[in-house]
Amino acid sequence: MADYDIVVIGSGFGGAVAACRLAQSGSKVLVLERGRRWSPENFPRGMTDPWLFSHRCPQRFNGWLDLRVYPQMIVLLGAAVGGGSLSYAGVLVEADRERFAAGWPPEITFETLKPYYDTARRMLAVATVPGGQETHRARIMRRAAETLGFADRLRQVPLGIAFDEQYSYELHDPISATHSKPFVNAHGVRQGTCVHLGNCQVGCEVLAKNTLDLNYLAIAEQKGAEIRPLHVVRSIEPDGTGYRAHYSRIHRGRPIAESVTAERVVLAAGSLGSTELLLRCRDQYRTLPRISSALGASWSANANVMTSATYPRAVEVHQGLGPMISSTLNFMDGKMSPHRFVIEDDGLPNFVLNALAGRHYDSWLCRLLGKLLCRGYGEWNPMAQEMMWLGAGIDAGNGRLGLRRAFFAPWRKNLSLDWPSQDSRREMASIFSVHSQLSKVEGGTARVSPMLKYLGMSNTVHPLGGCAMNADAAMGVVDHRGEIHGHPNLFVLDGSIVPRPLGRNPSLTIAALAERGVEMMSKGSGA
Repeated sequence: MADYDIVVIGSGFGGAVAACRLAQSGSKVLVLERGRRWSPENFPRGMTDPWLFSHRCPQRFNGWLDLRVYPQMIVLLGAAVGGGSLSYAGVLVEADRERFAAGWPPEITFETLKPYYDTARRMLAVATVPGGQETHRARIMRRAAETLGFADRLRQVPLGIAFDEQYSYELHDPISATHSKPFVNAHGVRQGTCVHLGNCQVGCEVLAKNTLDLNYLAIAEQKGAEIRPLHVVRSIEPDGTGYRAHYSRIHRGRPIAESVTAERVVLAAGSLGSTELLLRCRDQYRTLPRISSALGASWSANANVMTSATYPRAVEVHQGLGPMISSTLNFMDGKMSPHRFVIEDDGLPNFVLNALAGRHYDSWLCRLLGKLLCRGYGEWNPMAQEMMWLGAGIDAGNGRLGLRRAFFAPWRKNLSLDWPSQDSRREMASIFSVHSQLSKVEGGTARVSPMLKYLGMSNTVHPLGGCAMNADAAMGVVDHRGEIHGHPNLFVLDGSIVPRPLGRNPSLTIAALAERGVEMMSKGSGA
């Protein structure tokens, strides 16, 4: 008899949905998560805090961000109970209807996915920034869009953030946790409202961002699911009528080898994580030999382009304050350029002030040192005049993940990424061109990333593909439900199953696909 009905590997937008819905159905569910369980008490702030996660040595480095460097691409990944929801900017948007016109199994259309989008949106309590709370970066974007004739393309983005309609920049000392209003969300978890502290990507200390540990995973645990942080799955093999997952449990800096059995397994370790695990199972351990030869193909960076623009002091940017992204310019219709993309008013936390003040912005230390460590207008931030632009779009989507012997350690195989950057260069150039135009309106100077300019290295926070959906096992790894061709009761539900670039922030689409996949799984039907 198996130890569990379901083992879910990973707890991001796919794994959290799967754990929640399967636990609600009465299944005995175990979630194995490689990252830590984070909270406002241990969010990283200072230089010596655990910032980096190493997939090669997680027993030593199991921090906030997994940064992978490949010859033509840098990939940034979250590592946490709640996956990337703790480190993303909170943007929850549907993919455009046209994205589903080709390249997907016939069962997956915008219309069939729409009710699952709606369910995920309700669960994640999506909202937009209330009137009167527009960030200065959003104002810069609005003024530039109006000047350039793009006003009709400008929209507020839906965010998984809890806002207080009464909050305003006109309050005394507005950028302060003291203005956050505590409340209990629909799932019985305590949160607070947004007070524009700007730490969306490094852990919101007032818990205004609706991260997955505050909703889907909270419900899963309430229904009996067990979540084990710092558990790194190494391989999967058939075991009787189910599967056995072998993992390393990280305890006091040491990996302890253990395993668990389940009738069904759901992989939700992300584009890189799920693909690597299946590659090792097929090619290295040979425990899952029937996985499609399409494994690793159709990888996409979602045409992410990140640009910094420096503005003169006369322009109020206030980098580091407010929700990190709040508005978007949509060029997905292809009318302005042959390339399809969106532009967002991105931001970065005030890392300097975070490091100096830690989690004590409103403490005696701040009062003692006065303005030096206080949050607000004019706060000490070397990047105060930097405007961050984020682009996402339709790149070639022709990357390939594989296993390759390490040059300095040929006995070891590492995950490799072949990314033909030249095939997506024009799309990226179009995105940067718009970044530059928007910046120039008020005297800003946009700069290409030095890594891209001098080394030809792009970066992405939206990795997609590797275990692409397709009705044909020769063309894809999973079917429309996420079940792996040739291996019944083994599923993948995360960004790796998206078969083509979306051109929009993918989190809500991943959650919707997981909602649908779990519903199909529960029905036990291929229909």
